[in-house]
Amino acid sequence: MVMKLISIVLPVFNEEAGIQVTIDTLLNYIEQQEEDYELIFVDDGSSDKSVPIIRRMLAQHSNIKLVEFSRNFGHQLAITAGLHYAKGDAVVVMDADLQDPPEVIPQMIKKWHQGYQIVYGKRKQRDGETFFKKFTAKMFYRTFEKIATIKMPLDTGDFRPMDRVAVNQLLKLHEKDPFVRGQVTWIGFKQTSVMYHRQERIAGETKYPLSKMIKLALDGITSFSMKPLQVVNIFSVVPLVSGVFYLGYMIASSSFNFAAVGITILLFTLGLLMLSIGIMGSYLGRVLDQVNDRPSYIVSKTEGFEERNKGIHSFDVRQINNN
Repeated sequence: MVMKLISIVLPVFNEEAGIQVTIDTLLNYIEQQEEDYELIFVDDGSSDKSVPIIRRMLAQHSNIKLVEFSRNFGHQLAITAGLHYAKGDAVVVMDADLQDPPEVIPQMIKKWHQGYQIVYGKRKQRDGETFFKKFTAKMFYRTFEKIATIKMPLDTGDFRPMDRVAVNQLLKLHEKDPFVRGQVTWIGFKQTSVMYHRQERIAGETKYPLSKMIKLALDGITSFSMKPLQVVNIFSVVPLVSGVFYLGYMIASSSFNFAAVGITILLFTLGLLMLSIGIMGSYLGRVLDQVNDRPSYIVSKTEGFEERNKGIHSFDVRQINNN
């Protein structure tokens, strides 16, 4: 039987406090598995000692590989880059903070051997996260389910193995600012889930503050739903209808005050107008990113690979399709 190669892709951003534990844990995990493994760390512009630690371990272990971005391009593009460099028959995406426990991977790989091409981790519990983060995440997934054109599984992140066929199709998608977990759902294929307990970070702080959570949510919604634009169209008639009814009420009650009516309608209209412009601006921003035709990300250096390990590389969706 031909030995299967499993790639594990780990985006890294300022994980100095815990990256050594992560590497040691994964190396220990790999030693107990039947398949061959490679660990691909994608550094997303870290400013701490994450890269030197990875580089030191890379010199000792041939199955550790490193991709370095020229700057911070974002978590989702770091995943995309890792998928591009991965050579495995299956590719596992997981965070570098061990909140996604390696001991769940054998269950996922077993499902993959059974013929499932995508096996996503479904969180039954989330430790070490604030009530606010848990609540907003829950609300996002359920809102996304209602308005999106795809049925993305609830309470799932990017932790999942994907078959090589699915990975190849994923890399053909032409999006400059990808929402990976939505893309994985969109491409289809035979999918299933494995329940797991998401653990608390082993060290350091979350790299997804509120601002990045909001951006990720907006990227997901504007990538897979046109309903916000449809809502804007509905809102556009609300001020007019409200104005007509309010005007009728003022006349009928003999308390007509033109200034009060005018100011009320004006403020309401301006509020809806600003909301509409903001929503449409989000969509236009995505169009601008595509039209600018810049590389999706720039790789300054790679180590541990047999090829593409020298010089500076920039990748866009067209180059990904041709590789």
